[in-house]
Amino acid sequence: MPLVRIDVNAIRPAAEVRAISDAIHTAIVEVYGIPERDRFHVISEHSAGQIIAEDAGLGFERTSGVVIIQIFTQRGRSDETKQRLYATINDRLAAVGVVGEDVFIGYVENGPQDWSFGFGRAQYVTGELGVPAL
Repeated sequence: MPLVRIDVNAIRPAAEVRAISDAIHTAIVEVYGIPERDRFHVISEHSAGQIIAEDAGLGFERTSGVVIIQIFTQRGRSDETKQRLYATINDRLAAVGVVGEDVFIGYVENGPQDWSFGFGRAQYVTGELGVPAL
């Protein structure tokens, strides 16, 4: 049950922004095997100058087409699985026109007690939802 935040500059038409979200979700479904409708994306579009994303010393330049992705999910997946997810996201985004230097992913892990899907309850803890297998 990843929660995905996607930040982009407000330079794309709505259909392209949706294609970016779809590409990221497709990658997560493919690599993590989550259900297709287990989708929680928050997309924020920013005015010029509100995203500053430099190269962290890697020697490349990002464009105004940068896509910053934050994935919040339960801990327990291997480093190899995460690497496969990052590569798959990059590939799916390339297919919709996002170049590799513009793909930035931050990955945050937590536990089942850290999620509430509504009604002020932690459904993984109460048993209303089964904790997903990793």
